[in-house]
Amino acid sequence: MTADVPVTYFDTIDSTNAEARRQAEAGEAGPHWYAASRQTAGRGRRGRAWESPTGNLAATLLVTTDLPLTQAAQISFVAAVSVAEALNQWIAPERVRVKWPNDVMIDDTKVCGILVESGKAPGGGHWVAIGIGVNLAVPPEVSERPATALALHMDGPPPSMEEALEVLAETMDAWIGVWDEVGFVAIADLWTARAYRLGEACQVRLTEQTLHGVAEGLDSDGALRLRLEDGSVRQITAGDVFFGEA
Repeated sequence: MTADVPVTYFDTIDSTNAEARRQAEAGEAGPHWYAASRQTAGRGRRGRAWESPTGNLAATLLVTTDLPLTQAAQISFVAAVSVAEALNQWIAPERVRVKWPNDVMIDDTKVCGILVESGKAPGGGHWVAIGIGVNLAVPPEVSERPATALALHMDGPPPSMEEALEVLAETMDAWIGVWDEVGFVAIADLWTARAYRLGEACQVRLTEQTLHGVAEGLDSDGALRLRLEDGSVRQITAGDVFFGEA
């Protein structure tokens, strides 16, 4: 992958992830960015709606891989650290944190969500769509958790969608390169250095139960290590993590 990745912009679209899927199923192998000024049917994790007002960044990077999907899913962590690094162009690094599994926070509020989807590619392997929504100008009016926007933490105007994507594309390219060459351990180390409230008590909501414990860090596959109240450790591969905010 090189930094010179083509970008297709839309004024309005249902979802940049949906567009990436359509293009992948039509034979596009990527890498290719799809970005929109506004989404009418943006989605977050577990099918939740994701608002995309004009002025924010809604973009998806489409790639094709021969990696097993369990390994390819690690790219969500690559995306999180890439977004955090990109935001450091406009806000102090110590204020930007990554929260398991794939949120980016400014202080204690969410500024970015990431949704990774995949499917079989017509030419072999799998296509992977890395959808990234960053609140640049305004936070969503309705949100499952407190949300913020970059503009609320800047003295001047926020970057445009195009400016933000240019910086993000560069950081994504760099960290995908590290992931390819060194492996997930390098990404996990960077993620851990930026992690939000590791070592603190939290609750993890699974589909059918809620667990209480301490978030200790990432396993080698990206699972969250949760130290339960009885002292045992459980690997969390999917769930919602709350640190006292709910």
